[in-house]
Amino acid sequence: MAELPGPVRKAIAIIDAISEWSGKTVGWLVIPLMLALSYEVIARYAFGAPTLWAYDLSYMFYGSHFMLGAGYCLVRKGHIRTDFFYAKWSARRQGLIDAALYLFFFFPGMLFFFLSGWEAALDSWRLAERSDASAWRPIVYPFKTVMPVTAALLLLQGVSEFVKSIHAARTGRRL
Repeated sequence: MAELPGPVRKAIAIIDAISEWSGKTVGWLVIPLMLALSYEVIARYAFGAPTLWAYDLSYMFYGSHFMLGAGYCLVRKGHIRTDFFYAKWSARRQGLIDAALYLFFFFPGMLFFFLSGWEAALDSWRLAERSDASAWRPIVYPFKTVMPVTAALLLLQGVSEFVKSIHAARTGRRL
């Protein structure tokens, strides 16, 4: 990483740190998810008193956990790829393929995801939207806000990964 200009190195380090921090922070959503599900199981099977709210909370917590952890997964190289081809390529070829895929597929897809998620979240906030799927009718606008936030975190981490890919394509060394 020493061959990169100082501001680029610093930007990559900051972006990667944001992804690490957000992923580790979002990981704590597992605790309220586990508590809600445990309460539901005990209430339903031990006391014969199922709740209205546990299902709604569990899909919102799990969905948020899954989505908001995507940038963390990207910085940790946890997303899928066809490794049986990729692993045999040189770092230069991997960087070239990665850079092209980020440029032509990842960034346009994430930009579309951000814009459509932003529109859906704004509409949801404007309407103070509630779920019609249950009698409890929980608010859903914070949950819908997860979509543009996820896209923003992925776009940010994508910039870091794109720069790392360009570096690998140029030098033949991965960062």
